[in-house]
Amino acid sequence: MKNHWVSFQDYPFGKKRPDLIKTLTGKSWDDITLTAVLNGAVTDQDIRISPDTLLLQAKIAELAGRKRLADNFRRAAELCHVPDDKVMEIYNALRPFRRTREELEAMADELERDYAVLNANLVREAAAAYEKRGFLKSPPPAA
Repeated sequence: MKNHWVSFQDYPFGKKRPDLIKTLTGKSWDDITLTAVLNGAVTDQDIRISPDTLLLQAKIAELAGRKRLADNFRRAAELCHVPDDKVMEIYNALRPFRRTREELEAMADELERDYAVLNANLVREAAAAYEKRGFLKSPPPAA
């Protein structure tokens, strides 16, 4: 991400600093118009948010003293490059009673290795919390 200094005066970015906003495919805020959509110049991939934009959002949240919200934006920024089917797999795995502790740990290891360190930590935290509350799937019986 380019080193942009942002402040509350820049927010909302779409109105006050559209120059800072780029989509995941690199289109600018001004490139996303109804006409461009209708003539096929903008596709669904062109309207996906970029990690840089999410990190700018995190900075504003941090300036507002909203650390948890800032952390969520940072995790979302990591997920921008994770395939959609992997995101859905993670989402479903984090529902109560869906996975064992070992399965969640393996998922966290894969995330950390291939995609997203902050999200891997979140999955590990969830695994620990689920274990404490009894929300993990029971392992299969030993043979």
